[in-house]
Amino acid sequence: MRRLAKTDNNLNDAQIQGWGVIQKVIPYLWPEGQPWVKRRVVIALLVLLLSKVIAVTTPIFYKQAVDALAPEGAAAATILGLGAVGLTLAYGMARLMTVGFQQLRDVVFTRVGQRALRQLALETFTHIHRLSLRYHITRKTGGLSRIIERGVKGVDFLLRFLLFSMGPLVLELLMISVILFFLFDVWYLAVVVLTIALYVWFTFKVTEWRVRIRKEMNDQDTDANQKAIDSLLNFETVKYFGAEQWEADRYDVAMSQYENAAIRTNYSLAFLNFGQSLLITGGLVAVMVMAAVGVQRGDLTVGDFVMVNAYMIQITMPLNFLGTVYREIRQALIDMGDMFDLLGQPAEVKDKPDAKPLKVDGGRVTLKNVSFGYEAARPILKGIDLDVAPGQTVAIVGSSGSGKSTIGRLLFRFYDVGEGALLIDGQDVRDVTQDSLHAEIGVVPQDTVLFNDTVRYNIAYGRPGASEEEIISAAKAAKIHDFISALPEGYDTTVGERGLKLSGGEKQRVGIARTLLKNPPILLLDEATSALDTDTEMEIQAELKAMGEGRTVITIAHRLSTIADADRIVVLENGHIVEEGKHEELLEANGRYAHLWNRQQSEEEPA
Repeated sequence: MRRLAKTDNNLNDAQIQGWGVIQKVIPYLWPEGQPWVKRRVVIALLVLLLSKVIAVTTPIFYKQAVDALAPEGAAAATILGLGAVGLTLAYGMARLMTVGFQQLRDVVFTRVGQRALRQLALETFTHIHRLSLRYHITRKTGGLSRIIERGVKGVDFLLRFLLFSMGPLVLELLMISVILFFLFDVWYLAVVVLTIALYVWFTFKVTEWRVRIRKEMNDQDTDANQKAIDSLLNFETVKYFGAEQWEADRYDVAMSQYENAAIRTNYSLAFLNFGQSLLITGGLVAVMVMAAVGVQRGDLTVGDFVMVNAYMIQITMPLNFLGTVYREIRQALIDMGDMFDLLGQPAEVKDKPDAKPLKVDGGRVTLKNVSFGYEAARPILKGIDLDVAPGQTVAIVGSSGSGKSTIGRLLFRFYDVGEGALLIDGQDVRDVTQDSLHAEIGVVPQDTVLFNDTVRYNIAYGRPGASEEEIISAAKAAKIHDFISALPEGYDTTVGERGLKLSGGEKQRVGIARTLLKNPPILLLDEATSALDTDTEMEIQAELKAMGEGRTVITIAHRLSTIADADRIVVLENGHIVEEGKHEELLEANGRYAHLWNRQQSEEEPA
């Protein structure tokens, strides 16, 4: 009993959540300030109403035609005084008009549905980019893409079928019930109402059960998709470790769980279809038997018998559709609920309501007593004070986990400082807009990731709208123009996913060209050459040094030989600055920097 009560509570919660999702969708159907959308919705509803009226009156033409063909009905009065042939033509025209108005309704409403789909897809895409780095680090990309895909598709379905299926179905059933009541008697209406009530109750109950199975199937589908994408993104790693079979087994386990859920889904669908057919056929036979008895008694004509059959079939079709529509609407609500949950994820870093654009005069970067930790229980930076003068190159070094890269992430405002303040030309980065902050900082990361597009596109990403001459000039400054020109398709060469068709040095030079094109006053080099071989590193160091001229440069480095000529070197250890000064001064001090330097030199000597 307790388990049943818990299930009922879950259903109530699902229903409440479903209504919440519908309320979030309504503004896309009836938006403020866009009268053309409202006009189209109203016109579509009017056309729909007209098609239903014609659909409900169509069997009457059929009945009149049958009676006119009966020997005793040849001289009887008919609608509009038409004969059997005229009534048959009217019947055909009515059926054609029903379909025609339904299609016209779709034509009118299509633009509304597609607009809503596009708007929500854009909002979701934009919101995902607003979410913090912390969220994207912990979120699985494959699962995220599938949630968005299913959710956006659900919007169009929900808008279309909630408006044009459920409501019109109820209207059509009411109109047919009224006709049966007035043209026949209350028992016909009672049988129809009972049949519909049992059908709807059975459909909703079984569908609720199936929805839980479908949700499990979706979860397994998402998990399998995530594992597939994750494996393909790490294709090289899989090959390095000969893990193809391991990855295939992981994927197969996920797919086997999906298979089990899908089998149960199909079994439950067979049960639902048979139960629906049993109920609707029972109602149909009961009404047809009543009509047959009426014809035998002489109370009804053969045309009445045919009309009752036509109305029952007319009821059967939308009721069969009801099962599918309700099932799909429930599924759409679940899919959209996942997407709206995603939209409800708060952005960790937000612009203040009164945030102003960042104004960079010289590019002074100041950290005042900055403390920060990705988790409250594990602080990374502990009271850092650092001042980088305009045009100065400051290198930040230290062992792994000392907090070097964290300073770069705080500067770019991937995270906000826990305590203290980070200033650029006296302006707290929390008080300026993120767009303006990002526009003034150029980053060359350790591993430059490129888009699966052309070399031109990847360089121009630094400043969309840049001319061809500016792109080529940036490529020349990064010493990669000659390499690009030698490619068969030149700047139109596609670099592959994540730039895998290029070597590490080539990717890094494209990244440098991209940053040069951006031309920012502040430059962050986050271990920009540590992933390269020594020769390539030495070549790129010259380009990085040239790029830093006239800019404020913060270099986060692991390999100390690359920052020996920095204006100032800051040594971090356990979240504290333990030393700072020029290269020669720090070696003479024989402290932590000298220890790191000597250890690296001894490691490099055999090479």
